[in-house]
Amino acid sequence: MAAIRRIVLDTLKPHEPGIIELAEKISDQPGVDAVNISIYEMDRKVENAKITIEGNNIQVDEVFKIVKDYGASIHSIDEVVAGKKIIDDSETPQDSYN
Repeated sequence: MAAIRRIVLDTLKPHEPGIIELAEKISDQPGVDAVNISIYEMDRKVENAKITIEGNNIQVDEVFKIVKDYGASIHSIDEVVAGKKIIDDSETPQDSYN
């Protein structure tokens, strides 16, 4: 089975615990090299967060469990990179029609 190198999650989480604690907990997991959490929308009780995780062998089930344990729900998995190395999207003609 190929190693998961990057995963991007769109989540809805309560304000507490904060993103620092969540990022630290995810980054402590084996196979995780880096975590980036960005808040892109806030409400009175919750916030929408984009969580980007990179590593050499991310244990996706464990990450999902941590996110849930911190009171968040995963709206969608927006990106996954698997294999021996990380590749980024290549620009295509349809990308310029925004």
